[in-house]
Amino acid sequence: MNTSPTAPTAMDFIRAEISASMQVKQALLADDALLEQLAWLAEACLGALRNGGKVIFAGNGGSFADAQHLSAEFTSRFMFDRAPLASLALGTNSSAISAIGNDYGYELVFARELQGIARPGDVFIPISTSGNSANILAAVKMANSLGVKTLAWTGTSGGQLKPLCECLCMPSQETARIQECHILMGHILCGMVETAYFGQGQASHV
Repeated sequence: MNTSPTAPTAMDFIRAEISASMQVKQALLADDALLEQLAWLAEACLGALRNGGKVIFAGNGGSFADAQHLSAEFTSRFMFDRAPLASLALGTNSSAISAIGNDYGYELVFARELQGIARPGDVFIPISTSGNSANILAAVKMANSLGVKTLAWTGTSGGQLKPLCECLCMPSQETARIQECHILMGHILCGMVETAYFGQGQASHV
């Protein structure tokens, strides 16, 4: 008799991944302290925008894509038609990135750009699943020196970002799960800021 375990099927794999994602989001839902951090961030972004500031995102790889995605939700629209909100993602000018990387080193590609465009009153949201990306660490140090409010998005540990700034630490150490939570938090942030800024929906508490 063959007693070897049955190999998992494609459906088994799909269900396991969805279940894993749901478990992390349940942990997220139960973490009141983390959710309060997000509410604080929404209020900080709203204050910056109302006072002529902007919301700045940065990240590498998948987090770079998330930074661009969320910045676009601010400058285009999210849940309804309205005027654009001031936001940008660092690193989208490839000529600037190649020049800064060549002249000063890749670890300064975000910090150098941030130094040129950020002002006190802006909000900076660096995204790093590990919390250890050298160019994100350098950018946070620059933001601190400029007096820019910063709330980094990371995984469970916060990595090397933890001593440098406030961190929104997702309850996972797995990159895919962390990124899924980041985009969820990003969509919630965009929705809260948009509805409060333009006086629509139920976000008047922000």
